[in-house]
Amino acid sequence: MPAPDPRAASEFYAGLGFSLAEVGETRRHPYAVATDGRLCIGMHGLADLEPTLCFVRPDLVAHLDRYEDLGLTLELRRLGTDVFNEIGWRDPGGNPVRLVEARTFSPSPTPSGQCVACGYFREIALPAIDLGASRAHWERLGFVALDEDGPLGPCTICTSDTLTIGLYDPGRIPRPTVIFESDDLGRVAAALTDRGCAVSPDTVGGEIAGLRFAAPEGTPLRILRTE
Repeated sequence: MPAPDPRAASEFYAGLGFSLAEVGETRRHPYAVATDGRLCIGMHGLADLEPTLCFVRPDLVAHLDRYEDLGLTLELRRLGTDVFNEIGWRDPGGNPVRLVEARTFSPSPTPSGQCVACGYFREIALPAIDLGASRAHWERLGFVALDEDGPLGPCTICTSDTLTIGLYDPGRIPRPTVIFESDDLGRVAAALTDRGCAVSPDTVGGEIAGLRFAAPEGTPLRILRTE
């Protein structure tokens, strides 16, 4: 995520119960990483950065042909013996995706899915202009897709062993959004309000589906009731 002040952004997530990972010197710009053990949020001090899904692919150069064979149009191709290898492209919905050869932060001892004030991490929700094309794109990358009528309306859920991506109509999810879930929205709302978050009801079809608020760097965060 772009964050004009990574330190302030990291302090916000720490206040929600996230752990802060130790970052290295791979990037020349300031950045910070917060994690709940499943989700890692990188906050980068780059004004021109878009919210980007970032994955790690060890020995990236050796696997490059595979990604080219998938028909990906690489917008970023930074490879060489003297650089940090990474490639990037956009999914059919225009959402940036990046593959890097290694983590840019130290592994965290944080238990997977530790309890944070906003609940349990559920998915990354992405706008999908052409749902069929977006579904096919993520399936080619190894995700398993399933159509469903969820709390936020019809969507396609793409799952892997480490991450779930939700594909939604842009009218419902206009920009990449981090979604959590909780079985006690009242408690979550009170906890977030105590931490100074401006929480509002998340209304779908005239009914309250959950809660929504935004991180200081602008990341949309939503909490749905556990189904």
